[in-house]
Amino acid sequence: MTTFNLPARDRAQLTCARIRVDRGGRTVLHDVEMKVSPGSRWGVVGENGRGKSTLLHVLAGLLTPDEGTVHRVGTLALAEQEMPAEDERTVGDFIDEHLADARAALRDLDAAAQALAAERPGAEQAYADALEAARVLDAWDADRRVDVALDGLGAVSDRARPLATLSVGQRYRIRLACLLGAEYDFLLLDEPTNHLDLAGLEYLTARLRAHAGGVVVVSHDRALLADVATTILDLDPTRDGRPGVYGGGYAGYREGREAELARWEEEYEQQQTEHVRLEQALSEAQNRLSTGWRPDKGTGKHQRATRAGALVRSVHRRQDGLDRHKVTAPVPPQRFSMPHLPARPGVVLLRAEEVTVGGRLHHSTRLSVTSGDRMAVTGPNGAGKPTLLSILAGRLAPDTGRVHRARTVRLHLLGQESPRAAHRRARDRYEAHTARLVTAGVLKEGEVVGLGSLGLLTSRDAGKPVAELSMGQQRRLDLALALAARPHVLLLLLDEPTNHLSIALVDELTEALHSTEAAVVVATHDRQMRRDIADWPHLALARRRSADQGVGTTAR
Repeated sequence: MTTFNLPARDRAQLTCARIRVDRGGRTVLHDVEMKVSPGSRWGVVGENGRGKSTLLHVLAGLLTPDEGTVHRVGTLALAEQEMPAEDERTVGDFIDEHLADARAALRDLDAAAQALAAERPGAEQAYADALEAARVLDAWDADRRVDVALDGLGAVSDRARPLATLSVGQRYRIRLACLLGAEYDFLLLDEPTNHLDLAGLEYLTARLRAHAGGVVVVSHDRALLADVATTILDLDPTRDGRPGVYGGGYAGYREGREAELARWEEEYEQQQTEHVRLEQALSEAQNRLSTGWRPDKGTGKHQRATRAGALVRSVHRRQDGLDRHKVTAPVPPQRFSMPHLPARPGVVLLRAEEVTVGGRLHHSTRLSVTSGDRMAVTGPNGAGKPTLLSILAGRLAPDTGRVHRARTVRLHLLGQESPRAAHRRARDRYEAHTARLVTAGVLKEGEVVGLGSLGLLTSRDAGKPVAELSMGQQRRLDLALALAARPHVLLLLLDEPTNHLSIALVDELTEALHSTEAAVVVATHDRQMRRDIADWPHLALARRRSADQGVGTTAR
């Protein structure tokens, strides 16, 4: 009989206590505690680099913490943000790996049935055991569940297709479908909404809400957290240095976090005020001693010698006591600052006329953009949104049609994926980029914006090699590089701009996009961002042409 990894179902447990992880001389996680039970859905939030992905590795057993314990009962699967680029497996191989236990259970059941028919000794017990394993795994339905998930997520279902021939997004959706179809006791998902279109997002949301096991999801997708999470673990700094845990879902977290920050700031202000008062009292007492201070007449010589010193000692005692219970200063969250991007009123910056790309942008598409315009490009995966943005940016030539750009217009495309990480420091890479812009005459010396002024990377992170930055931090650097040119004639093209970016940064970026004088074209599946830009003109792309469909047009 095969040894199976059987799901524990109602008996499943995933807990961690007092987790601490140190990396590179600093503490990444401190005193983390979680209890994930069947039916519970945890959302893990925090600024980029706070250790969210590290926590998932600890829970999955891929990383041993420097302190603390993890207890697991049941089956578990982890979907990381990245997938290997080189992969010799096929789609079918990938599915078989996740359904290996179900496949083995059915083989054992067939073998046990044959043994039972042959009346071999022990065959009845072997058959009963095999039947129970197949029942617990619901092995007969495993392939159908994966097929349903593949369809729901818009993933490739051809089992003979090599993974190496698929895009990152396609491979990601296949893996996600396998995890959902295999029905693990616990799903650990790192940014699962990346690479999903609206239909895929809605399907994933419904499946996670219906999942009988436990879910831990690291996400910056505000809509997903609001729709799915029942408990939020916040890894951002707190008064006592421990992660915050908030019930009541995402709404409870937002309310609780705001109240916690308000209390922290109020307590800090009170402490600072008391410090100033004590320092003034101490200074006054020392001055009175050094200037020959005398008490009121009638006070004895001994008292005159001791009262001032007693006052100093009293102030010192209070100051020492205050220092022992010192409240740490609230760490100000980074605030994104969009550089001033001037406009050229009345000038058509960009015009696309009936452009198509075979197999990628199916519809003959036209659009026109002038300074200050806003446009949202929408459509399902496969409709050609990244292709259209690449054409507009001049990175890809259309098969048919033409693109006209105003003379000297400057534009930048922020793509879905970060370039290959380098060992060069982030600050050096940014400075080299701006230096090239100046040398090429794109920028004047006085127009260069310092990396620190954008509020995208801390000084510490800017000094790290790019390869050591988290994916979210690399995306912040990508955004900084996109804005560095400060186009005085701006066309800012953002393709899936919220991938890996923190909740706070997405809110600030959206606000900046509304107010900048530059023209902005955005393609995104972020449901909250789509709600925030719902009043922008929309260019809707479709996956395939039907008899009654015309060319892509801009409409409200």
